[in-house]
Amino acid sequence: MSSKLETSNGTQRIGIPGTLRENPVVAVLRAGHAEEYAPVIEALVAGNVTNIELTLSTRGVFDLLPEICAAFEGRAQIGVGTVTSVQQAARAIDAGARFIVTPVTDTAVVHACVEAGIPVFPGGMTPTELYGGWKAGASAVKIFPASQVGAGYVKDLRGPFPGIEVIPSGGVGIQDAIEWVKAGAVAVSVGGPLLGDAFRGGDLAALTDRAVALSAAVREAQEQMREAGK
Repeated sequence: MSSKLETSNGTQRIGIPGTLRENPVVAVLRAGHAEEYAPVIEALVAGNVTNIELTLSTRGVFDLLPEICAAFEGRAQIGVGTVTSVQQAARAIDAGARFIVTPVTDTAVVHACVEAGIPVFPGGMTPTELYGGWKAGASAVKIFPASQVGAGYVKDLRGPFPGIEVIPSGGVGIQDAIEWVKAGAVAVSVGGPLLGDAFRGGDLAALTDRAVALSAAVREAQEQMREAGK
């Protein structure tokens, strides 16, 4: 469960779920239709990647979300991404989403999620956007597209904003994920480099192997950070 925290400016935020801190990989899933999701999620969970973002750019997500959430209850945290309105956020939460991810910084969406008690990760690129989402009560801010800036951006942000929590997303490869965690990211969002051809008839056992390797590597990097006191 996530707790509601008071921020320095008097607003509230929902804390980052313990499951994400312990296993800091979010798998970002895009498919032709949400009917394709279940076996891929099974393969990811078998590989210890249990934070799953289902994107609204995939058809049928809202229709199948309650069924998917019920099927993976207790085994995975199912969130919804590509959310761009309060209405979409509310519908996703009502259907069982455990976290919300946006590609842009919309403070109305952040406030709605905080009010509902659901972690929210709004997307942004510039310091203005990212701090705006953080100040509004984001659980963490999503640097998007992360491939355009690189892991050193975490240090740059924490100069003026020392307490900000960040999650890179967009073009994050396997080695990139490790470097982002070493730089101080609280978690990493990985799509294509992890999923590979899973939604095109690819070997799901190979997907599980990639998930095992990524999860282990990121957690090792996280442990190194803790031992270094960073």
